[in-house]
Amino acid sequence: MDCHAADSAVEETGADDTVILVGNANVGKSVIFGLLTGKYVTVSNYPGTTVEVSRGNMTLGGTRHLVVDTPGVNGLIPMSEDEEVTRNILLSLNPSCVLQVGDYKNVKRTLLLALQLAEMELPLVLDLNIEDEARDKGIIVDKKRLSELLGVDVVSTVAPERKGIKELRAAVSSARRPAARVKYPPLVEEYAGRIAALLPRAPISRRSLALMILAGDRTLRPWIKANVADRVIDAIESLRDECALKLGASPANVISEARIRAAEAMAEEVTERIEAARSGLAAAFGDLCMHHIWGVPILLTVLFLLYEFVGVFGAGTLVDYFESTIFGEYVNPAAVAVVDRLVPVPFLRDMLVGEYGLVTVALTYAIAIILPITATFFIAFAVLEDSGYLPRLAIMSNSFFNRMGLNGKAVLPMVLGFGCGTMAVMTSRILESPRDRIITTFLLALAIPCSAQLGVILGILGSLSFAATVIWAGSLAAVMFVAGYLAAKVIPGDRSDFFMEIPPIRVPNARNVLFKTLGRVRWYLREAVPLFLLGTFILFMLDKLNLLDIIEELASPVVVDFVGLPAKATEAFIMGFLRRDYGAAGLYMLFENGEMTSQQALVSLVTITLFVPCLANFFMIVKERGTRTALLIIAIVFPLAFLVGGALNRVLALFPGLV
Repeated sequence: MDCHAADSAVEETGADDTVILVGNANVGKSVIFGLLTGKYVTVSNYPGTTVEVSRGNMTLGGTRHLVVDTPGVNGLIPMSEDEEVTRNILLSLNPSCVLQVGDYKNVKRTLLLALQLAEMELPLVLDLNIEDEARDKGIIVDKKRLSELLGVDVVSTVAPERKGIKELRAAVSSARRPAARVKYPPLVEEYAGRIAALLPRAPISRRSLALMILAGDRTLRPWIKANVADRVIDAIESLRDECALKLGASPANVISEARIRAAEAMAEEVTERIEAARSGLAAAFGDLCMHHIWGVPILLTVLFLLYEFVGVFGAGTLVDYFESTIFGEYVNPAAVAVVDRLVPVPFLRDMLVGEYGLVTVALTYAIAIILPITATFFIAFAVLEDSGYLPRLAIMSNSFFNRMGLNGKAVLPMVLGFGCGTMAVMTSRILESPRDRIITTFLLALAIPCSAQLGVILGILGSLSFAATVIWAGSLAAVMFVAGYLAAKVIPGDRSDFFMEIPPIRVPNARNVLFKTLGRVRWYLREAVPLFLLGTFILFMLDKLNLLDIIEELASPVVVDFVGLPAKATEAFIMGFLRRDYGAAGLYMLFENGEMTSQQALVSLVTITLFVPCLANFFMIVKERGTRTALLIIAIVFPLAFLVGGALNRVLALFPGLV
């Protein structure tokens, strides 16, 4: 992000002032953003949720403020792309307030970032969020003393309950420049001052820029080259090298150690620990969820309830009502009557309400079949998020991923992949190791169904049997394990380290669940429905040009003879590349119409799940991993899906009646 882009963002909103939200990952920053602006951002317990920069507006005392929500960071000397984006925003904009959202439970980590922000000398407000969890653990922070030490207002909040938001808004409207300064060794202070004297004015202090340069921040080079003359750059580099030589140590390490000592001392002064209340049933249950033995039956129970709610209720009761009653008795007959009366051209009539009609097929699929299933899945997923169970699932499954050569953080994009594969690929940026990013992206493309596709799949499985669900899940787990294990052997590099804070188990907040569900449903309607219309139009044109029969005939040796599916299943795979859930919906209709047996339905579900990622996901893989890697992933996934489908078809043939 350059200065011009950042300034343009402010101008486009017409805001008078800018508030930049900064904070570590997983501290509730996006919830605070939503409460301040009224703008929905999908929030989870996982780092990396806010990969893209979000913007919204709020009004304080008659003044309109642009609020910018930045990616979560650990520091402002960037070690990742997300941290570079956040630092560049601070370097580009001239905010009226930087609102740091920190974790009340981890004051030291919060202050480590706060001290770096203080060095920038931007107006600052510190919000210690998640106060309720901290107090449950017996952690009390002296906010008044901390405010005195930092020289800024310190507010505590419980975002899901909206506690402290009024005080936070008041603090933002009167943000002050911090007074706190880290004391570095005299040599560092001397050379930071000499380098600062050579730097031009910027939105952040020259001293903070000088410290970044001394710490060897390579990501700052584009800004330096754009704003500093070449001869001055040479002088700055000489001073940096001279400082390192005199220190006899890495300036980056010296600076980092000084900041850590300062944060530790300040945290110790303002933090009091009292005896926490004895852990109740919720805490005990939370521990069981992560247990390597007891966690398994809990996971199976969660999956069974998910199956009943999404697969039976959503895909059964709701879909039957929407498809048979609303669309079957009202929408489609009315559409056919209107089109027959008003559209005299047969070609256009067929396009709208024919065999591949935009209304009778695309909207029926998107609204009557998939929307009820995805909506129930979104509800279930939001409940799992808000309850604190998903991080425990990640911890429990960590050993499984370790066996595939992955570690820790790689579990997080995998779990997010069940929401949206495209977002999950983008979230894989949180993995420090390029090797882990490639393996994770490969497994996401191969074996992780997105929420919309998973909802439809559970709908079909709900019409089969629980045994079919177990076979489907077991097949995917086996393929993912083997593929991940082999990929880890082939792809060189080191695995990422794993660190994760576990939130307490709690009763999901109904408001949070509602807002998350509505936000995701809006996303589905905005992003998916147009692709359903496009996909149906492509099918319509292929049919009109007699190309559909040719494609089905060409695919017959694989789809029909090897995998054992009806020829019309080819259409589902064609559409599956546009939208995975659209492909699954095509299989759903074949099964509902009696054109597939139970065995064929199960085989088709395994195959479509392992099939190539949707178009949006493919382009995201190209963007994140490069064209060569993306094409290689497709080249592996495409034949592998049909190989597994064919193998499963032959195994099931040995056990008739199993599904």
